Amino acid sequence: MTSSHIDCHFCLQSLRGRKYVLREENAYCVPCYDSLYANPCEECKQPIECNSKDLAYKGRHWHEGCFRCAKCSRSLVEKPFAAKDEVLLCTKCYSDEYSSKCFHCQKTIMPGSRKMEFKGSSWHESCFVCQYCRQPLGTKPLITKDNENYCVPCFEKQFAHHCYACKKVITSGGVTYHDQPWHKECFVCAVCKTQLSRQKFISKDEYSYCVDCFSKFYAKKCAACKEPITALGGAKYISFEEHQWHGECFNCVKCSESLVGQEFLTQQDGILCHKCGSA
Repeated sequence: MTSSHIDCHFCLQSLRGRKYVLREENAYCVPCYDSLYANPCEECKQPIECNSKDLAYKGRHWHEGCFRCAKCSRSLVEKPFAAKDEVLLCTKCYSDEYSSKCFHCQKTIMPGSRKMEFKGSSWHESCFVCQYCRQPLGTKPLITKDNENYCVPCFEKQFAHHCYACKKVITSGGVTYHDQPWHKECFVCAVCKTQLSRQKFISKDEYSYCVDCFSKFYAKKCAACKEPITALGGAKYISFEEHQWHGECFNCVKCSESLVGQEFLTQQDGILCHKCGSA
C-alpha cells in the first residue's frame, strides 16, 4: 500500500508516497515491518521480507526459493512432501529412505496413500485382499493360513472343519475323537452334558460318557467289591457265567489267593481256590 497522509507507527517517518504494511490497524514502513515482524527462514536464516512469499509448515517458515527437499534439493512449492525428524523431503526421497514395503507386492507404500497394517507388516490397501475371493479386507475380520489372509466366509468354505455334533464351523478350540472334529463345548457326556475334552470318558454305541455317568448307568458291578467295572485304561476284568470281577478282586473268598489264570470252584456268589474248595 502507499499513503499520502500517515506516518510509520514505529519510526514515525512519513509514509507519504511510500509502501507500507498494516498490522493490527497500525501502519509500518517496509523496513520497520521487516525488522520487527518478518519470520526468519528455516533454510537461510534470513528474514522473509514482506515483499517475498512466506511458506509456512507447522510453525516454521521458508522463502519460496528455500522450500526444497533436504536430500535432492528439488523445490517443494505446490508439491507433495513429507517430514522426518523436522527435515522436509520430496515423496520420492522419503519413500526411498523411510517408506514401508508392501508385504504382498514388495513395492513402496508412498506417503499419503492408505496403508493397512496387520501382524507387524504393511500392505497397500489394494493388496490387502482375501486370497480366495480377492475382495478388500479393510477392517473386516480375517483368518490367516500359510501367510495368506482370508475373509471369514471364504476360510470357512475352503478350510474349516464342521462339528460332528452341531454341524457348525469350528474356528477355534476344537477337539478330535475317532477322526471326527468337535467343538470343545459340543464334546460332552451324553447324560450330564459335562465337557469331556479334559477328563477321562468312555464311549458306548457312538455316545461318550463321563466315568461317573457310565458307571451309574452302564457299568457292570464287580461280584466281590460291588464297585463298577469300567475297564478304564485297559484294566483287566474276569467274566464267568453272569458274574464279573475286577482282576484284583478275583480272589478266593477264604484264603484271598488270586485266582487269575488258576482253576477255581464256585460257591453261590463266591469263588474258591481248588484247595479251599476241596476242604
